[in-house]
Amino acid sequence: EKGYETGEHAPGLKLGGCGAYKAAHHIIKTHAKVWHSYNTTWRREQRGMVGISLTSSWGEPVDPHSQTDRDAAERYIQFHLGWFANPIYRGDYPEVMKNYIGKKSAQQGLGTSRLPTFSVQEKTYIKGTSDFLGIGHFTTRYVLQKSFPFLQVSSYHTDPDLAELVDPNWPAPGPKWLYSVPWGFRRLLNFIKTQYGNPLIYVTENGVSETMQCSQLCDEWRIQYLKGYINEILKALNDGVNVKGYTAWSLLDKFEWNKGFSERFGLYHIDFKNKNKPRYPKASVDYYKKIISANGFPNSREVMS
Repeated sequence: EKGYETGEHAPGLKLGGCGAYKAAHHIIKTHAKVWHSYNTTWRREQRGMVGISLTSSWGEPVDPHSQTDRDAAERYIQFHLGWFANPIYRGDYPEVMKNYIGKKSAQQGLGTSRLPTFSVQEKTYIKGTSDFLGIGHFTTRYVLQKSFPFLQVSSYHTDPDLAELVDPNWPAPGPKWLYSVPWGFRRLLNFIKTQYGNPLIYVTENGVSETMQCSQLCDEWRIQYLKGYINEILKALNDGVNVKGYTAWSLLDKFEWNKGFSERFGLYHIDFKNKNKPRYPKASVDYYKKIISANGFPNSREVMS
């Protein structure tokens, strides 16, 4: 979307309303080809797994008693996670994406929808091409209905007719987009369980960045973030969600897209100004080590021998 819709990221194309959909279409078909290639050539010998990793926030209706808000929140998830997961697990794009983009394309006088279509053969070929689902998750949004006039320039952002809100009380230790809302993760994981037949899940990205510099490496907010989100994954496990593994994002401070080195997601602080790039553990390192060694939250009353 940022590479083919807004042009913020490489390759910097501004193909509003169609570029992101075309790029995604090729990604999904290419993913399926890789899966089949491995399945026919290497699986019997190597017994490995091929999956896809998708990043999605959770969308919560502003008013859970309003059908309009509930529908808008459903569209939010389908236009993010469902866009890729639905073809892979159910054989085609979500119906709501096809309906909304198709309707707006017709209003614009286009002969065909801006959302590409899969042939019958492609749907069959793509469906089931994931041995596990990787999930990257960082934050949550409240969602409500918001209609955009069809005369406006078409955009992936206006197609679903919704607005995103945040609760000002949510902690936002890092960038403006990353609010800490742990309960959203449990709801997202349960959505995946219900929608896609409870697939095997590996959490491939979950963490928080800091924009502030802390000379004492005292990232207490990261500790609280990890604690909250990992706790919600444990609740999801009790719900019967098939989560097999968890990976914190990330081990080191690194180059963060168009933010460069200004956003730091790492458990380890990197001194980028030093030629040798020395690494220093933040407070979260010790906390995360304890979680790993206990394979969960350590008992606070347990005495280390």
